[in-house]
Amino acid sequence: MRSTFEEELSNLHLRFSEMGMMASEAIMKSVKGYIDHDKELAKDVLLKDHFINVREMDLEKDSFEMIALQQPVTSDLRMIVTVLKASSDLERIGDHAVSIAQETIRVKGEHRIPEIEKLIAEMGELSTSIVEDSLEAYLKKDEDLAREVSHRDIKIDEKSRAISKLCIEDMQKKSDNVLSGTSYMLVASYLERVGDYATNICEWVVYLNSGHVVELNNKRSNKKM
Repeated sequence: MRSTFEEELSNLHLRFSEMGMMASEAIMKSVKGYIDHDKELAKDVLLKDHFINVREMDLEKDSFEMIALQQPVTSDLRMIVTVLKASSDLERIGDHAVSIAQETIRVKGEHRIPEIEKLIAEMGELSTSIVEDSLEAYLKKDEDLAREVSHRDIKIDEKSRAISKLCIEDMQKKSDNVLSGTSYMLVASYLERVGDYATNICEWVVYLNSGHVVELNNKRSNKKM
């Protein structure tokens, strides 16, 4: 019985890691599609979001079944709870990748501002990196890395504020820039939320190690936007 349970737990861990890679790739592709005005890449993100959603539902179902049937305790239970909770954060990261992809398809040749698009590209790189590193912290059960990664979310917030400031200034100069400015601010807000959900994953890593739920910064993403 124990060997069967350990095999199921290992499989749960593996499938969660794969879901993390899918979510990270979705963010990376969605930002690239937006900056490059690549609607085909955006459509690819929309198409593959289905797999992220299905994986999240499967992990939730299997997690509940393992808790109910195996009645795990201590560290095993914490690992299952971590997968259950963190997979929800990954699904929401995928949702924001979809929202960015939808913006790519929606925006049709409006005024584009290279300075702002450069900041969005940088913000996308930061968001992708903290998602990937939060997953690495999970794989290694590295609480120190989780805490370090969570603090990087501050840089994403700073870039989001800088983008909003530039957009508002640009819209004030010319009303024709309102559509593109609004789009930039939306994308920045989606990436800011990605950083929040990656921070949530880091918090679950700390829980996995210590059994205590902690708040690693002053923001928590308790619901979808």
